[in-house]
Amino acid sequence: MAEQVVWTAMVDGTREDYEFLSGIYEEHAREGLADSLFDLLTRMEGPTLGYRVDRAEHSRQSATRALRNGEPEELVVAALFHDVGDVIAPHNHSAVAAEILAPYLSEETTWVIRHHGVFQGYYYFHHLGGDREARDRYRESPFFERCAWFCQEYDQNCFDPGYDSLTDADFRPLVEAVLSQPSRLGAEWDLESSGGVGGAGSADGNPVGNVWLR
Repeated sequence: MAEQVVWTAMVDGTREDYEFLSGIYEEHAREGLADSLFDLLTRMEGPTLGYRVDRAEHSRQSATRALRNGEPEELVVAALFHDVGDVIAPHNHSAVAAEILAPYLSEETTWVIRHHGVFQGYYYFHHLGGDREARDRYRESPFFERCAWFCQEYDQNCFDPGYDSLTDADFRPLVEAVLSQPSRLGAEWDLESSGGVGGAGSADGNPVGNVWLR
């Protein structure tokens, strides 16, 4: 059996215990995240839900267009997985996808993914009695134009069954490269500015919240 801590309640843990657990969990998380995301993407294959392509092809087409347009690698990865939340949270899929990817994306790209659902509504809300300008509530955001651009170029137009999309195998090296970057998110608590537990952590000096706390 692999080495384990001796306690059954976290209150009994020591600094050494949490340094040990953090290392194990971080390795586990990074090894499995790409596979988990591709699994979610694969689960969107099949039903087209009335569109010309299924949701997986829509996502691959989005990422392919972004890549061919010279977008940053993180935006290509974000485009590939921007709808994966639809598998488990169809009514707030944008927020779910953004939270999954947030540790590995810039603030701008995370914002784009989190809000792309309402920005996409510009193209159809009015046909269903809604307000196509609902996105205007975010007009003051510095990321407004980037999100509008994302939806225009990499979302609303990505339902073409004749488009030559790249495959998951094509995207995997890029996905693994982006996900291998140090998490930009610190833990949800304050630590001394010495670099946190073990002196290693995120760019803001806090350790990554990576000890399976929830």
